[in-house]
Amino acid sequence: MTTSAIPTLTLDDIRAASQRLRGEIIDTPCMPSRTLSAMTGCEVFLKFENLQFTASFKERGALNKMAQLTAAERASGVLAVSAGNHAQGVAYHAQRMGIPATIVMPRFAPAVKVERTRGFGANVVLEGETFDDARQHGLALAVQRGLTLVHPYDDLDVMAGQGTIALEMLTQQPTIDTLVVPIGGGGLISGIATAARAVRPGIEVIGVQTERFPAAWNVRHAGSRESDRATIADGIAVKAPGTLTAPVIRDALSDVWLVSEGDIEQAILLLLEIEKTVVEGAGAVTLAAVLQHGAQLKGRKVGLVLSGGNIEPLVLAEIIERGMVRSGRLARLRLDVRDVPGALADMATLLGKLGANIDEVQHQRAFSSLSVERAQIEVVVQTRGVAHIETILTAMRAEGYRAERVG
Repeated sequence: MTTSAIPTLTLDDIRAASQRLRGEIIDTPCMPSRTLSAMTGCEVFLKFENLQFTASFKERGALNKMAQLTAAERASGVLAVSAGNHAQGVAYHAQRMGIPATIVMPRFAPAVKVERTRGFGANVVLEGETFDDARQHGLALAVQRGLTLVHPYDDLDVMAGQGTIALEMLTQQPTIDTLVVPIGGGGLISGIATAARAVRPGIEVIGVQTERFPAAWNVRHAGSRESDRATIADGIAVKAPGTLTAPVIRDALSDVWLVSEGDIEQAILLLLEIEKTVVEGAGAVTLAAVLQHGAQLKGRKVGLVLSGGNIEPLVLAEIIERGMVRSGRLARLRLDVRDVPGALADMATLLGKLGANIDEVQHQRAFSSLSVERAQIEVVVQTRGVAHIETILTAMRAEGYRAERVG
């Protein structure tokens, strides 16, 4: 390592990490996406870090750090503070290496990440409402118990491990000229930017954050945006980058972009539908950014890091349903019909002939402002999209129904 007021990461550190990790983690594929390329106007390559055994890139830095512990440090054990993915990476490789692991997680951490971490044999401590609360507790606990801290991002060995992603990407797809990378605390992008700029000096490295946690954006743009309390991209919900990572974010990146919660949901759904791959919120921000800022990347060869795939199944189900509503493939229609026997059956028959599949029906009499001889029916239907909904409404009005879309 180089020596200065703030230690800096070097290409040699990252190449040494690559040697340590060889055969211990997956060299994940970096594949072109023809469909996403057509949608965005740039040539898109996806780095599938969600295919690691723990479904996240975090294994790289955790293993690189623990592989260099002394025998005494291994015997005493390690401690990590994490909202989930770093926890699993530390716990899994600690179990493989016979190192006792304590993981401190905030109480809001997704249940799927908590249970998987426990499944790797770690002692999980849930403490605090935020990552920062958990971090303070974890730092004190590490000192109290004499444990080696495996920091999720502000550690040169961890940063070096994450930087191996760039070495792989530029070997797998040598024509890439732009890398788009998620940022939380900055360990991933610091490692990637250090490696990529050393190997390919002209390459652009762009970071992406959620609008709700813009700490790295503030560093890069000298801004003062405040952080929120929660985001679907919980893996990058960090209120401040590290001491080691902040200079890299400020000086070595081409830019930092922000994306909204809706952008992230759309990207999760597109990756599921188009690439048949599951990513969490933090893993989808890179595609969200390219979809939003595609004009600035037109004609470029862009590598996107899909950093992880640990998403709660119920959250994924809700995203799918909300996405279907936005695209018009799921719609709520309100119909005013005569309240006579057979009216509901007639309406259902007509909808079926029009190609709409009924998901849900609410038949309303008492709680309606309609006259007593009429009834209000709300139906949730599966359709082929917005144009199909308009065809259905037009046809139903032609048959005498008062019909409108209400959701």
